[in-house]
Amino acid sequence: MQKAPPTPKGFRDIPTKIAAKRHMVIEQIVAILKKHNFVPIETSTIEFAQTLTNKYGEEEKLIYKFKDRGDRELALRYDLTVPLARFIASNPDIPLPFSRYEIGQVFRGENPQKGRYREFTQFDFDTVGSKDIAEDAKIIAASLEAANAVGAYSSVMFINDRKNFENISATAIRAIDKLHKIGENEVEKELVSQGLSQEDAQQLIQNVKNSGPTDDLKELFTILRSRYKLEESKDFIFDSTLARGLDYYTGPIFELKPSTNAADLSIGSGGRYDNLIGFFSKKDIPATGFSFGLDRLVEILT
Repeated sequence: MQKAPPTPKGFRDIPTKIAAKRHMVIEQIVAILKKHNFVPIETSTIEFAQTLTNKYGEEEKLIYKFKDRGDRELALRYDLTVPLARFIASNPDIPLPFSRYEIGQVFRGENPQKGRYREFTQFDFDTVGSKDIAEDAKIIAASLEAANAVGAYSSVMFINDRKNFENISATAIRAIDKLHKIGENEVEKELVSQGLSQEDAQQLIQNVKNSGPTDDLKELFTILRSRYKLEESKDFIFDSTLARGLDYYTGPIFELKPSTNAADLSIGSGGRYDNLIGFFSKKDIPATGFSFGLDRLVEILT
């Protein structure tokens, strides 16, 4: 009997049972976001390659790029955040602040492994046009509320501030972001390979581990406790080593884990990115947002 052709590596079909679970999760999260006054938009799956370049640091190598028949450099979107920035810059009449959500496929040419595919679904929600730290708090609270709504009851938000990494190189930040994944010794080796002495690498790691919440985070935590009745150590945790590898983050950053174990794979992440939209609009338009990895979220629920 002739076999049907397989899907390419890192791409897959989704059978009925899992597809139904995905749709149910989407509906439950949408209900939470509507309650918080987020509205839907949809952006293009394909962008001009130059729209995506110089936004993701070393992760840029994972972008799927190609040429069309007109010899134009195009790319499949890597995430939903940069397309949102382009959308806002392309629609200057949208009243700000503007809170949106979007569900869509994104593509990354990385090595497939458990919970990681080359095509996957992101569920993003962002607020554009406000520097108020209360908007970051709303994003975090909505994320936790949505996780609880779909049944991920033990989820915890790990939080830090990219300002804790000022005067640290982008490559060093990316190495530090791997502390929970590969351990302190391996991060130290990576920092040494970047040109630091062993002593300087050890000191950098200790400085990061010993850093405390910034003033912005102290205000953020106060809002989370008072306005949203969230508990530190139970609902959210300060993690001085959380760095988030993408270059466009500028302020509070966060990752949602299925438990208090920082080594767990994240089921969502986000942060403040006040300069990204300015790449396209040449205007100072702040923003903050969060993205669920729908595949990982559904995986822990099945």
